[in-house]
Amino acid sequence: MKTVYERADIVPLLAEIFRELGYEGTSLSRITERTGIGKGSLYHFFPGGKQEMAGAVLADVDGWFEHAIYQPLRKDDASEAIAAMWTNVNDYFRSGRRICLVGAFALDETRERFSAEIGDYFIRWIDALRSALMRAGCSEGEAQTLAEEGVAGIQGALVLSRALDDRMVFTRSLDTLAKRFDSVMR
Repeated sequence: MKTVYERADIVPLLAEIFRELGYEGTSLSRITERTGIGKGSLYHFFPGGKQEMAGAVLADVDGWFEHAIYQPLRKDDASEAIAAMWTNVNDYFRSGRRICLVGAFALDETRERFSAEIGDYFIRWIDALRSALMRAGCSEGEAQTLAEEGVAGIQGALVLSRALDDRMVFTRSLDTLAKRFDSVMR
């Protein structure tokens, strides 16, 4: 196991534990067991305990999405940014094999604890996608509806792909969404 020197080294490890066990199923004992990092070290990096750890994981996920998805959708060529979104989302979620941690937190009791972060993640994604769709020629209403459909489609495809243990469900859904978006962009 790699020696951990920085808090940032721990966050990806925590993310996978929270993805696998959920917030409620993740305990400090399980974290130390799976990472080999002692409780003292964890509290050194995260004095606020499990809630601070989950917050750091959500911030890390948010940072990735801001850089790889939201900013390009807001600023880059609309068609290219939307095409890149499908590719980046497929890669990030490992073709449907990796759950959306923010989505998972939204579905259980954890939602109340992190409601601002969860809502912000989805609102910013929809807004950035709407912005790109409007630059691609969609009306504001059409862009809003399509953006919501796109984000909902991605999230639903993740759930269905995992439920059926068939990653091709996710890939097919992304392809279908991409074709739908291409057909309405002028």
